[in-house]
Amino acid sequence: MYTVQMEKECGCFKKSEYSNHATFETQKDAYHYANTVAEFMNEEFCSTHTFSAHKGEGNDFFITVTINAEAVGIRPHVSCDVGCSATDKWSLESNANSRKPS
Repeated sequence: MYTVQMEKECGCFKKSEYSNHATFETQKDAYHYANTVAEFMNEEFCSTHTFSAHKGEGNDFFITVTINAEAVGIRPHVSCDVGCSATDKWSLESNANSRKPS
């Protein structure tokens, strides 16, 4: 037997028609079910979470849940080391540029 389990049950999953623990006779059926549920949940549910199917150990498949950062208001940002023109006094680059031969 092959099993498909939800890693964590969010409110949307609890309200869905799906169960947390489903069993299948074949690996192909379990794989198909896990991917179908994850895809359906990503397209039709609240979008606060992102779901993905993964093969676990042995005969287990898991649907993992992560927070969808943009859906909860967290926006990606660019850090200073991407496109920032400032150099630090301690860096090798700035020390090499500031040295003048004697």
